[in-house]
Amino acid sequence: MNETPVNAPRPLVSCTIDGQEVRVPEGSTILDACTKEGIDTPTLCWAANLTPVNVCRVCVVEVEGSRILVPSCSRPVEENMVVATDSERVRTSRRMVYELLASSVEMDRSEPEVLAWMEHYGADPDRMGPVGERATVAQPVKVEDDLYVRDYERCILCYKCVEACGDDAQQTFAIATAGRGFDAHISTEFDKTLPDSACVYCGNCIGVCPTGALVFKTEHDMRQEGTWDQASQEVTTTVCSFCGVGCNLELHVQDDRIVKVTSPADHSVTSGHLCIKGRFGWQHAQP
Repeated sequence: MNETPVNAPRPLVSCTIDGQEVRVPEGSTILDACTKEGIDTPTLCWAANLTPVNVCRVCVVEVEGSRILVPSCSRPVEENMVVATDSERVRTSRRMVYELLASSVEMDRSEPEVLAWMEHYGADPDRMGPVGERATVAQPVKVEDDLYVRDYERCILCYKCVEACGDDAQQTFAIATAGRGFDAHISTEFDKTLPDSACVYCGNCIGVCPTGALVFKTEHDMRQEGTWDQASQEVTTTVCSFCGVGCNLELHVQDDRIVKVTSPADHSVTSGHLCIKGRFGWQHAQP
């Protein structure tokens, strides 16, 4: 009889978050504890299916005894830790991060929750300088195939696409960070075009991008035409029929046509990641 291995239960750790005592398994992050308590915390570079890289700094919280604010997405909870997630210091820091990001890149196509957090904290990017002087504005959109496009004037260097292309999902390592300082940017090896790079067109980078720097070609074209209407789109969950793995697909449908495909991050098979067939192989389903 085959035995199913079961991990040993982890001891619980007690901490205080916003005045409330919380008990979470040892090794849990502050963000895990906040999620358990229903405390909303903004994130940009964090995703449930990726390794935290601690670069965006919008999830910072105040820990009693700590000289600096700490990233909640990667800081483990410690016994008797006292955390404040909505202090004036935290709010000021989060607002500043959003303002700095939005003053240098276009954030207009970011995920709705990103824009909602910017409004929540009263972020005013214009106070950092005129919009026309944004460092990344006016980059030409990279359209090299019919599957997806790269619009790097919206890239905030969150590294989520790099993680999804590398160790955390695809293991292709087709993209990475090139350059240093203000010249840092996401690039293929030797800045090759996508068709000439190691890219296998799984589209997992699109699935994790929070700002619209990486989008389906269908979405890009519809936005250019002014026909993209996310509010009217219906999302239907189904199972990919290309093989027997059992990946779940979320079909985004507008005007009775599939416009893009995603996968739920909490699905036990995909963890939000797909292959080229599941992500882009839906054209045969419609005229």
